[in-house]
Amino acid sequence: MKFTAAAVQIAPVKADYAANIERVAEAAVRCSADGADLAVFPETVLSGYFLQGGVAEVAVTAEQAKADLAERLTGKIERPLDVVVGFYERHDGHIYNCAAHISFSPSDAEILHVHRKFFLPTYGVFDEERFVARGRDISAYSTRFGRFAMLICEDTWHSVTATIAALKGAQTIVAVAASPARGFSGESFANLDHYRRLLRAISEEHGLWTINAMLVGFEGGKGFTGGSVIVDPFGKIVVEGPATEEFILSAEIDLAEVARAREKFPMLADLVSVLEDVAREMQEVNEAECPQP
Repeated sequence: MKFTAAAVQIAPVKADYAANIERVAEAAVRCSADGADLAVFPETVLSGYFLQGGVAEVAVTAEQAKADLAERLTGKIERPLDVVVGFYERHDGHIYNCAAHISFSPSDAEILHVHRKFFLPTYGVFDEERFVARGRDISAYSTRFGRFAMLICEDTWHSVTATIAALKGAQTIVAVAASPARGFSGESFANLDHYRRLLRAISEEHGLWTINAMLVGFEGGKGFTGGSVIVDPFGKIVVEGPATEEFILSAEIDLAEVARAREKFPMLADLVSVLEDVAREMQEVNEAECPQP
């Protein structure tokens, strides 16, 4: 199966949900008109990232985000379009940093999955755990494009999350992020170079597509990197966006490449064959009195 995916680098208006819904909808319509079947938007694109205690003022339910986007897309898209969008979510009395995968048709909309950020950074300029709750699951879910999983920012920095997603059947991982530029050297930023290495390693190890959308713009003197990428199952960057600029990049995703990569490099199959022993080792680690890092 083949489909066209677009990753949208966009600079949100900080703390202005209404303005950002409009901008996301406009970009989604443009992606659809340009032939995309899937449009992926960055982490917290509906509000901006560095809101701290202000997250409560912009947090919405996934149903509200779906309804607000559907209102703006109805009559403006002529064929189905899936959208992944990041925002602060209200759910069961908590606020989460989440990404929702929503499938839109010209007359209907359906939430396929909501991923709540699993790893919340609390170092350097980050203090997420003070303001949002932590997600508890890494899930794979079904779409019209096969099996997907979603990761948000620091989730991608821990190899175990992508491994769990792959073991649960993901053929494509959508990785969204809002990463402030750090460590400028040469022609790029150190954290952006690190992201690209991580995303290539995720795809290559597990034989799957990775679609990455990065926030751009400035908040409180901090600039977000941009530099989104789409990576094939062999770990090759197929297309990449420029750093620090608004941009839409797109690529054709061929799921047949997943089977080809996994046949040539069967690391996932090797992992499945020893999974019982891996689980035993992890249980021993969990029960042991290990030195804390």
